[in-house]
Amino acid sequence: MNIIDELEWRDAINQQTDAEGLRELTNEKSISVYCGVDPTGDSMHIGHLIPFMVLKRFQMAGHRPVILIGGATGTIGDPSGRQTERSLQTLEQVQANVDALTEQMKKLFITEGDNQIRLVNNYDWTKDIGVIEFLRDYGKNFSINTMLAKDVVASRLESGISFTEFSYQILQSLDYLHLYKNFDVQLQIGGSDQWGNITSGLDLIRKKEGADAKAFGLTIPLMLKADGTKFGKTAGGSIWLDPKKTTPYEFYQFWANTDDRDVVKYLKYFTFLSKEEIEELAHKVETEPHKREAQITLAEEMTRFVHGEEMLEQAKRITAALFSGDIKSLTADEIEQGFKEMPTYEAGPETKNIVDWLVDLGIEPSKRQAREDINNGAISMNGERISDVGHEVTADQAIGGRFIIIRKGKKNYSLVKMS
Repeated sequence: MNIIDELEWRDAINQQTDAEGLRELTNEKSISVYCGVDPTGDSMHIGHLIPFMVLKRFQMAGHRPVILIGGATGTIGDPSGRQTERSLQTLEQVQANVDALTEQMKKLFITEGDNQIRLVNNYDWTKDIGVIEFLRDYGKNFSINTMLAKDVVASRLESGISFTEFSYQILQSLDYLHLYKNFDVQLQIGGSDQWGNITSGLDLIRKKEGADAKAFGLTIPLMLKADGTKFGKTAGGSIWLDPKKTTPYEFYQFWANTDDRDVVKYLKYFTFLSKEEIEELAHKVETEPHKREAQITLAEEMTRFVHGEEMLEQAKRITAALFSGDIKSLTADEIEQGFKEMPTYEAGPETKNIVDWLVDLGIEPSKRQAREDINNGAISMNGERISDVGHEVTADQAIGGRFIIIRKGKKNYSLVKMS
């Protein structure tokens, strides 16, 4: 299957500058393809992954990917999707973000001995361009009228846009020209909000290299959930790729909780499963939705891809322990992951009666209620039911010397940190 045919089956194409020309080119030969990300933070989130998964598919189809980290454009700020100016970061912070994203990209997309993916930083070819050279050699090729008509700029005219952010599309166009000339890049891919920047780059290439220059652009559709909300956002914020920001367990749970209406779409976008495997899972969504096989497969594939096999197994252990109530099977580190968003209390090391302990912490509202819940078998500690109101809580009952888990009823968990 041609790469364009595969992307169409996966519903991963929004716009193309020349659909037939790109299909012919990818049939004829292996091409170089690029996708970029600006270092606005020290980690990508799952929304950033969408175009890069497409880039990986091009590699798997025999093409040569180029990943651009925007060390220069990141100092300016892309106005797309925003109605206010970005706060400019210091050059030191931008560089720290460049370093962090570079390591993230290497971990995700470059395997040992794999030299096919090239990592570049646009700061390398823009840092020595002077303002006169920039205006004469590049600015002269851009019409203000055309730039104002780009959606991303037009949407900002009422609220206002600085010359700095207005010039962003010139810098990104310069990137495409540089990569076309020096790395034989013939295709840029990006999110749907990058269409204006991509077409500006193509215009610059043709003005500089001739109207017959073979260069193309392709964008990926804006991804929305079935309920119309933005993909990748939760009540707690973005789902990050950095395990310090979003733990592997939280990452796994995000995908495992995917709506039935979205799961097949996500399998197509984010996994490298075959058409036959995805169609089989789609059939199970229709016939056996209660088993959630598609969601479990999606969670496993994505957690393995981003965090590796070991972290996937850890996320599955935490999930199984929380479902079964077998809390003692978890390590203290796994408890810290699994109970990160649950109500948290702190207790000292002194020995206390269970009733007093629960009330003092605030887990129970009164001693009467605490005794009633214990007598009714509603209180469990570290997975074991407490039935004796005279039970003594001691520091050595803490898992790993750090945590005691209280479950009240079937689903109400509390995390107690032992000081």
